[in-house]
Amino acid sequence: MLSDLKDVELSTSDKVTVCQTFEEMKLDPKLLRGIYQYGFTTPSAIQARAITQIITGRDTIAQAQSGTGKTATFTIGMLQSIDPKSKDVQALVLSPTRELAVQIQQVIQALGDYMKVNVIACVGGRSVRDATKQISSGSTQIISGTPGRVKDMIKRHLMNLRKVRMLIMDEADSLLEQGFMKDITEIYKLLSPSTQVVIVSATMSPEVVELSRKFLTDPVKILVKKEKLSLKQLNQFYINVEEEKWKFDTLSDLYDTLTISQSVVFCNTRAKVDWLATNMRKSGFAVVSMHGDMMQKERDRVMDEFRSGKARVLISTDVWARGIDVQQVSVVINYDVPPNKENYLHRIGRSARFGRKGVAINLVTLEDKEEFKALQKFYAIKIKPMPASVSKYL
Repeated sequence: MLSDLKDVELSTSDKVTVCQTFEEMKLDPKLLRGIYQYGFTTPSAIQARAITQIITGRDTIAQAQSGTGKTATFTIGMLQSIDPKSKDVQALVLSPTRELAVQIQQVIQALGDYMKVNVIACVGGRSVRDATKQISSGSTQIISGTPGRVKDMIKRHLMNLRKVRMLIMDEADSLLEQGFMKDITEIYKLLSPSTQVVIVSATMSPEVVELSRKFLTDPVKILVKKEKLSLKQLNQFYINVEEEKWKFDTLSDLYDTLTISQSVVFCNTRAKVDWLATNMRKSGFAVVSMHGDMMQKERDRVMDEFRSGKARVLISTDVWARGIDVQQVSVVINYDVPPNKENYLHRIGRSARFGRKGVAINLVTLEDKEEFKALQKFYAIKIKPMPASVSKYL
């Protein structure tokens, strides 16, 4: 972990102990081994503060920008808190997208490798029978899933949550704002009143914090100040394209002139993703695309191709903006300025993971100018025009 990630300015509701090393947290040696094997050396700002709070059993709201190890924060706290010898489901992680739920499953498996902890992903598009078989065999301690699939399995009596001691809501702003509230409430009512609740997100508006009070009791809050949310290690630029029809040529020129390892291009609509992917392929670019209308198997195939490096350009809607981690991504291009200001942070956070260099490029039309100005005001940042020497930032 690079040192600049330890210098992020955080505010806490209580006096919180800051652990400068993972050893200070008094973690299970097997968990510590998994942490180092995963590539962590010292805790990031959010990890240094939030992990021990989770371990003590306190309800916790943890907020930090993308790329600072949020997933590992709750995963380490959770793994330290469960009993690996017990075969009951002890922890439930809810995420807004299938891809994020699967990625969290993979992180839990990696960090808990030496603890012999079992975790399954309960998401749409995957076999209910396989998940049920694994749970009923008594070998699953953690479930990572989407609210809809988890609720469905509970209703069908395929999942028992009576021994769950921890509920984690990742990307809570999305979960609570985008129609999952009813499902989450139904799931929450089935849990023991003593269940610990942890809310984690890159962004958290005051409204979401208020809403979270429905689920948390006397929580400790570890929050990043909004002006610190813009990822200092990420170089952000814009290109004036004046008209929508000029965007495609501008994008093509970028890929012709820059040497880019892997990149993500964000569009605001599914139709735009399909149109752009088709036209990029016609122009000879090797691209893959993903949006919410695609079948899960197809989305998994796309992610596998992109993670493996077979495809170096991914074109997507905001379904990919939250929490999906591909460490080789060096450039994020906003083909469209996001309509939701908080999604801007999620999008650009796909680059510059864990302190690496990264570049975000925004294509801005005349129609976008006011929205783009408002976005900069929201984050208290000044985004500069893209320089001719942009390659030196890669």
